[in-house]
Amino acid sequence: MEIIPYGGWQHAARLVCGDTELIVTLDVGPRIIRYGVIGGPNELAEIPGDLGATGGTDYRFYGGHRLWIGPEDERRTLQPDNDPVEHRQEGDTHVFRPPPDRNGMQKELRITADVAAGRFVLDHAIENQGAFAVEFTPWALSVMAGGGECIFPQAPFFPHPERVLPARPLVLWSYSDMSDPRWTFGKRVVRLRQVAGEGPQKVGMLVSQGVAAYANHGNVFLKRFPFVEGATYPDMGCNFETFTNQDMLEVESLGPLQRVEPGGRALHREAWYLLKGEAPPADDGACAAWLEAAARDRPL
Repeated sequence: MEIIPYGGWQHAARLVCGDTELIVTLDVGPRIIRYGVIGGPNELAEIPGDLGATGGTDYRFYGGHRLWIGPEDERRTLQPDNDPVEHRQEGDTHVFRPPPDRNGMQKELRITADVAAGRFVLDHAIENQGAFAVEFTPWALSVMAGGGECIFPQAPFFPHPERVLPARPLVLWSYSDMSDPRWTFGKRVVRLRQVAGEGPQKVGMLVSQGVAAYANHGNVFLKRFPFVEGATYPDMGCNFETFTNQDMLEVESLGPLQRVEPGGRALHREAWYLLKGEAPPADDGACAAWLEAAARDRPL
């Protein structure tokens, strides 16, 4: 680990795992503002107008990977993270803690480079330092650079009448347009392409396989996340969501809704892998098999 300037900020933590690196802002955030092969392109998006900015009460998106509080609520979710971040190291784990927000929510991001497995492990925590119990969930959003394609699996296919009960929710927002050509709804996988200049699209799904991918720059960002059988998830039952607009695409995972008492905390883990030089197959069935194998070989 080293502290470096990045993007107009004077202090950022650079973490290395093999031939990949993460850069985490310390002057604001924390945001994982860069993730990629050392010397290669940034797989995460950066918002040029926000880079290097600090302080103030306006919410800035900055880009990169962030921790939000779900379900989305302007008063609780859109809390500015414009202040310096406390950073410490505990063994192989780096801990990043911003100040508590105005609602008494204390966020924490713990990052561990697992060199043997070729991954970064991200542990997200939100502690309720307020006076009352609150129901919420950690919401981990990775803002990916434009020009790529998000891929996530459908539930396993079974023919009728072998299975007659519903398999998973597919959740739409008021601006979701199923006829948009950026979507491909296959039998085995769903794809969403980011196209410059095109407006917002979003869907959510319960992804029991706990995996999603984003292909760009000749690489694949593979995100692993939990699925808890029988848990109540936000947004009509989603542990995964993807959003895109004219500039970027978000690969988002969510934990179960929890009632967190004062002094308690909610936890949510992700594991990140970067598959260099790989590309998901164009065929729906072959892509599903590729994604299944990628997840099987790269655990959470």
